[in-house]
Amino acid sequence: MLSPLEIAQIAAKALSDKKAKDVKVLKTAGQTILADYFVICNGTTSTHIKALVDEVDKQLSIAGEPPIRREGLRSDIWVLMDFGCVLVHVFTDEARKFYDLERLWSDAEEIPLSSLLSP
Repeated sequence: MLSPLEIAQIAAKALSDKKAKDVKVLKTAGQTILADYFVICNGTTSTHIKALVDEVDKQLSIAGEPPIRREGLRSDIWVLMDFGCVLVHVFTDEARKFYDLERLWSDAEEIPLSSLLSP
């Protein structure tokens, strides 16, 4: 069983590998019961968003942590993947600006992406 940080790390790497834009990992443990980490990124098109979601699903399923649920696949603007302790949000640029999760969770610690992607 993977730790929440390991799940967030695999998700962030999968998104980065598929060229997601502006990948952020927020540590929300202690601030909400929703999740320990939020992983947030942008896709450039609906096809790119689907590819990002599919890659996260694939990599975490291989690691033994398939998503509990996926929401928003038909909306083409925001897909939410729920891994229990980690929520992965894949947005269009416009939807990300509108929902502004980074502002809503501004008290959360941002984990530097470079520390998650280094071997």
